[in-house]
This record gives sequence, structure tokens and C-alpha cells, in this order.
Amino acid sequence: MSQNVRTAFWVSGLLLSLAGGNALACAAPPAAVIDIEANRYYTDKHNSVIDPVLRARNIAAVKPIDTFLDAIARAASSFQASPEKTLGDAQCSLSWMVSWADQKALLGKMSSNQAYYQRKWTLGGLALSYAKLKPAASEAQKQSIEAWLRLLADATVAYSDAYTGARNNHYYWEGLAVTAVGGVTGDARYLAWGRKVFDEAMSQVAADGSLPREMDRAVKALHYHLFAVTPLVMMASILDVQSPKLDRLAKFTLDGVADPAYIEAKTGFAQERPHEPISWKAIYERHTCGPMSPASATNWQPRLGGDLSLANPLEHSAPARLDTPGCRAT
Repeated sequence: MSQNVRTAFWVSGLLLSLAGGNALACAAPPAAVIDIEANRYYTDKHNSVIDPVLRARNIAAVKPIDTFLDAIARAASSFQASPEKTLGDAQCSLSWMVSWADQKALLGKMSSNQAYYQRKWTLGGLALSYAKLKPAASEAQKQSIEAWLRLLADATVAYSDAYTGARNNHYYWEGLAVTAVGGVTGDARYLAWGRKVFDEAMSQVAADGSLPREMDRAVKALHYHLFAVTPLVMMASILDVQSPKLDRLAKFTLDGVADPAYIEAKTGFAQERPHEPISWKAIYERHTCGPMSPASATNWQPRLGGDLSLANPLEHSAPARLDTPGCRAT
């Protein structure tokens, strides 16, 4: 039986279990993915034109990892929302994480830079999901999972520190992954490294609120501002940092979604418009004193720990809102 088929059977059982409230026994986890095979799929100098064949190949190659992350995030989000009803699913998902941890999943050979990208996105999502699951974990599970997360964080830092190219959105996602590990393990060195990344990102914010390296993405400049601000907003919340530059970046990006004319004039390219909810907006609004948007049942992002309608345990929410005296206005 192929890896993809085994994974499909496993996830089907998991989803039935989640839907039925522990109706099924804990399904066996899929085989751990040790080496990551992934490939680049952009074809132009702006990294804005996608080759659909290469893109499909990459999606297929990393599907077992994405499926695992999504399944863990679903169990974690269900447990956060209804801990009394879903304790069994939480304990089951923790056992799956231990299985991958004990086999040192994702710590083998990386086939390309894209493989390293995949690993850091996965690490961030796993750490944020684990933050929801940790109250259900035994001491042995905590030791196993957190040792694995630290190894992945160390590998992410090593790759990032050795990189000599431009610091763009990938650096920010590395920062989030390591920051999330620091937050959930209490390890100050990872939090410090994440703060370094955050400060570097803020130093890149232009006077108009844009990120110059993301503006150089042609038709995807707006898309990559949305993509870049996502980890920065979660990092700011985990680190409990209030940053006027992040406020400026957030406003620039949201203004671009409402009307991309300015970005189009600056880049010379018509912009692709987002088709999904802006996942980071709920996190940003919780951390600042901005007005809260209505909760969205579709605001789902495994790389941010799953369901974003509830604050992640690592987030620092504003203690007051705009209608409260002394609340910080953005």
C-alpha cells in the first residue's frame, strides 16, 4: 500500500472519530515522513508565474506532511473548543505526534530550498497546535514532543542563519516557527531568536507601510504582503510586542485588499485578489485594540494551529477594547 493511500485511510478514520465524538478507537498514525521531497514551481524572475505541472508535483510530494498537520490541527482545535468532549481525540493526536517525534520526522534529507520552506511552515503549525493539546499531554509525551520541536527549531535556525539571500517572507515564517516553539516550551533562546527576526522585519517596513521585497513580486505583490504579514502578526502576539510599524504594514495590506490601485501603480502590475479569509486579521485584532470583525467559521489555517476563531494559548490578547478608557488605539 502506498504512503498516500495509507494516509488517506488514516485521515478518513480520524475525521470520522472527530465527527462522532470518540466513536472510533485511536487510528494508527501514518508512517513518519523523514526526508522532505519538494520542488520549486515559479518560473520568472519575480517569482510570480506558476508552472501548474511543477506546482501539482510539489503538492503531491508534500501531501502526507500537509495531511498530518491538518489532522493534528483539527484535533487540537476541537479539543480547545470542547475539551470535555474531545479529550480522547486530543490524547490520540498526541500519540501520533509522539510517533513522529520518536522517529525524528522531518529531520532527514531536504531535497531543495522548497523542502526547507515546507519544514518551517509545518513546524510552526505543529507548535501552535501542540499549544492547544499540551494540557492533555502526559509528562512523557511532553518530553518526547518538545524535544522533537526543539530539534526542528534548531534545524530551522541553522538553515536560516546560513542563508545568504534576501530576507523576505520566508525569514518571517522561520521566525514564527521558532517563536512558537519557544512559546510552547518556555525556551527563552528561541523567543530571543524570533524577536531578532521580528525586529529585522520591522526594519524593512517602508514609510508607506509596504515591504519592498514583497512589492517586487509583480502580480503577486498584494498576495505576498498578505502572506508575509501573517507570521509577523502571530509573532507579535506571542512575543506581546506592540509595533507601530506592524500597524502600518497591516493597514497598507488591508487597504490593498480593499483597493489595490496604489499597489498596482507602484508595481505596474494588476494584482491578484485574495479568495480566502484573511487569516491573520483575527489574531491582529485580538492583540491590538482595533475593532473586532465578526468571527468567521471558515477562518482555518493549519500553519497557524487550525481554527482561528479562538485565540491560541500562546497569543497575548489586548486586555481592553476601544470603548474602554486607556485602551491603545491603532
